[in-house]
Amino acid sequence: MNRFCFDSSEAQIAALSERLVADLAGALSRHAEVVLAVSGGRSPLPLFRRLAQNTSLDWSRIIVSLVDERVVAESHPDSNAALVKAALLQGAAAAARFLPLVRDGESPDEAVRHSLAQYRQPHLVVLGMGEDGHTASLFPDAPELPAGLASDAPALIATTPGSAPHCRVSMTLASLGRAENLYLSIQGGQKRAVLDAALAHPSAALPIGLVLTLPGVVADVYEC
Repeated sequence: MNRFCFDSSEAQIAALSERLVADLAGALSRHAEVVLAVSGGRSPLPLFRRLAQNTSLDWSRIIVSLVDERVVAESHPDSNAALVKAALLQGAAAAARFLPLVRDGESPDEAVRHSLAQYRQPHLVVLGMGEDGHTASLFPDAPELPAGLASDAPALIATTPGSAPHCRVSMTLASLGRAENLYLSIQGGQKRAVLDAALAHPSAALPIGLVLTLPGVVADVYEC
């Protein structure tokens, strides 16, 4: 694992964007199609907008999906799909195909079942991290966390974190570990301290540590 530290969020986002473009181009040289899974929320929006401006990639061969999604309608303000469509799938990147994890009207179990039937293993995965050490929707307080961390887990599970709103559909530790490259983007001293603790003693108490230290994982951390 490599850690890259920057003095500003602008420099961090510029470096991560450049790295993603290079790695997407490399993956496109090896695969007919490349799957990029991204995190939702507000933090990745500057990265999404920067990537969307790139015209060097063959976006028509890129499938964009999510590492997790809230089980809400796409019209809901908490929909990650809506954010991705508004910020990333624009300009040149509008040629990419979007693979959602939740469709309007689905229950969590229906969403998991439907998404597993269409699942494409991501080649590249961009993660975020909460101050509780969660990543994707693998929350420390979610009753489903042990299932999500199991080595024989399916690629996706439904989770019901007590500390966050909405039921979720989330990639599991096993599916995250099968990605060719993982990238974690964090900002601020508090999150850096949480990450340090998670890496020092990887455990279910701070799930991000288990993801980044999984044997065989190729991970890079971009922080400021």
